[in-house]
Amino acid sequence: MKDENCIFCKLAGGDIPTATVYEDEYLRAIMDAAPANKGHIIILPKTHASSIYELDEEYVSRAFVLAKKLASALKKLLNCDGVNILQNNEEAAGQTVFHFHVHVIPRFNKDNCTLVWKPTSYEEGESVKIAKDISELL
Repeated sequence: MKDENCIFCKLAGGDIPTATVYEDEYLRAIMDAAPANKGHIIILPKTHASSIYELDEEYVSRAFVLAKKLASALKKLLNCDGVNILQNNEEAAGQTVFHFHVHVIPRFNKDNCTLVWKPTSYEEGESVKIAKDISELL
């Protein structure tokens, strides 16, 4: 299913020309037009889902298996010092285009790309309780 108003549906469907890295019946991986670093790739499912919550698990699995393969290829090709695999869901988490996608970003020591957060902490026993609560929802 496509959303005719979604730019990432158009990119995934080949309606807009891209530098395509990989394509199969489920996914298209393209070079990001506004990369965090050279070599930045976006993996797009060919079906529309605004976030991971809506996407079929088969697509999610395929996207992350592909992310691993692309990370290995970037490491070999660019000799990067590391790779971020990033997937944001909803505005509070930094999602700006509401079509599920995975970023694969090559990282280099002392590059200008920053993905940081300020660590917090748990109260005594809080992490165990949250872990238990999550387990019950699975």
